[in-house]
Amino acid sequence: MDFSLKRLAAASLVLASLSAIALPVQANITAQQSAAILKTFNDATVTDFHQFLGSVGKSELSKTDNLAPAINAFLDNKTLTSEQQNEINRLLGLYTRIKYGKAALETLRELVEIPTFQKEGVAQHDNPEFIKIAEKIKNLAESFNLKFRNVDNRVYEISLDGSGDEVVGIHAHADVVPVTPENWVLKDGTKLDPFKVTLIGDRMYGRGTEDDKNGIVVALYAMKVIKEEQLPLARNFKLLVDTTEETSGDAIPYYFEHNPTPNYNMALDGGYPVVIAEKGYGTVMANFPKRKGEGKGAEITSMTGGLATNQIPSASVATLVTDNPAELAASLQKAGTEFAKHNGGDFQVAAKVDGNDVKLTVTGVSAHSSEPESGVNPVARMLSFIDSLDGKVALKHNQFTDAARYAADNWGLDYLGKKLGVGFSDSFMGPLTTSLTYVGMDDKAFKLAVNLRVPKGKSPEVLKKEIADKLAAWSKKSQVGVDFTYSIAEPMYRNPEGEWVKALLAVATENLGMKHEFGTSAGATSVHELPNGVQFGLARPEVKYTGHTDGEFKTVDQFLLDLQIVTEMMGRVGQLPKL
Repeated sequence: MDFSLKRLAAASLVLASLSAIALPVQANITAQQSAAILKTFNDATVTDFHQFLGSVGKSELSKTDNLAPAINAFLDNKTLTSEQQNEINRLLGLYTRIKYGKAALETLRELVEIPTFQKEGVAQHDNPEFIKIAEKIKNLAESFNLKFRNVDNRVYEISLDGSGDEVVGIHAHADVVPVTPENWVLKDGTKLDPFKVTLIGDRMYGRGTEDDKNGIVVALYAMKVIKEEQLPLARNFKLLVDTTEETSGDAIPYYFEHNPTPNYNMALDGGYPVVIAEKGYGTVMANFPKRKGEGKGAEITSMTGGLATNQIPSASVATLVTDNPAELAASLQKAGTEFAKHNGGDFQVAAKVDGNDVKLTVTGVSAHSSEPESGVNPVARMLSFIDSLDGKVALKHNQFTDAARYAADNWGLDYLGKKLGVGFSDSFMGPLTTSLTYVGMDDKAFKLAVNLRVPKGKSPEVLKKEIADKLAAWSKKSQVGVDFTYSIAEPMYRNPEGEWVKALLAVATENLGMKHEFGTSAGATSVHELPNGVQFGLARPEVKYTGHTDGEFKTVDQFLLDLQIVTEMMGRVGQLPKL
């Protein structure tokens, strides 16, 4: 019997043993034991998984942790108990981290250097940067002996085949949100290049390190190990790399118009341990027609904010034109200092002369718009501050002051919809959040978006009517010219059942030391509309999420732990007799 046939025999033995025994919750290897293995071995001391297991089995670790029975049974192609199989999969994750951790870090660096954000006027599938990253992922997949398909440059599909018909879809995305390079500066003054991985301490700074090129990398290397070790799988895996997750979201639907939908779906683009509910995504877009300034005083000519509706920036800058820049800057600085003092004191207002203009800057703390509580929104504060200047600093009225009045009257500095009177909450999913985010301007209008994250409790139709009625009444009363457009999606809520979600929950909570309970998220992912869809990491809920922020980063340790966890998860889910 040759080597491959031995592996095939082992596969049938493993699957036969699992079909008779329900999987236990625990794998009998603790976080402390895992740490000891990581300290003992490195990439120079391991060649393949069998050799690694043999070394662990002969070491003191095996004696103290009682791993010898599982290791010996696996190496001798004997039937494993479900508990032993879980231990082998835990060791598989540790092996992948040890053997391929450095290579995976290098791959992440290479992907971050490709600036895959949306370019104005260019379809994502025609964007040269996406064609470039597709080629990079293709070369990686094929070098790992994995099947690769580029589906019309919308979705990149990487397949790992098993023996059954079921397909588990693993979702990640190659696109990232835009950057404002000048905002990528650390508190000590260190300037960062958003599209270069900069390692400072344990932090890897760079756009996509957290959201979501890390997900692509860890999934690819997990698939590589399972493939090269010829480990048995009862079902197939497909890694689906989305290209429009941060923008139109039309790539995944396009893919499923031409390809079957996986039976089970998980996004490596959310939170640990297993997220079964996602808030609905919504936008209230206000368009203020451009108009000639009326009255006396300085005039606002431009304003910056988020570059996408799902992005709270670290700063907002307004440019004002005046005949006396020094006097205006002094007046704005005085008023701004008072405004900050009386509104929490957790942001800064600065006014400086810039040639014949004045630059007014409000600096807060950037955040993903799904977590407004983790940031300090400078867009909301800029607009409320401008509105508060009425009667204190003379400003001509134009589309910018119209927007400031609208924002201050209806949304204020609150992000829970209380100012407008539309707030509500769900006991599991949490509250509705309403964040002023995107700021845009063309030759016709100034555009201002409020990003909504909607829990269950009100239907999108009811919430949309409630907001629209209130804003229409305000517009009529204030006589401010504004056009509104609305889009609100249903929240996702899944009933967690089945062996596969139990396995996911066990893998994540055991490795991360988290409570054994399902989670909820304000961020919507590509599994929102898909069957049996959940989030499986890669963010820890107790740590601030840095995706979409200025200075996005992922720690090296967490990235390597993600690699370990995802590999273990694929081995375990791939070998379950029934999901």
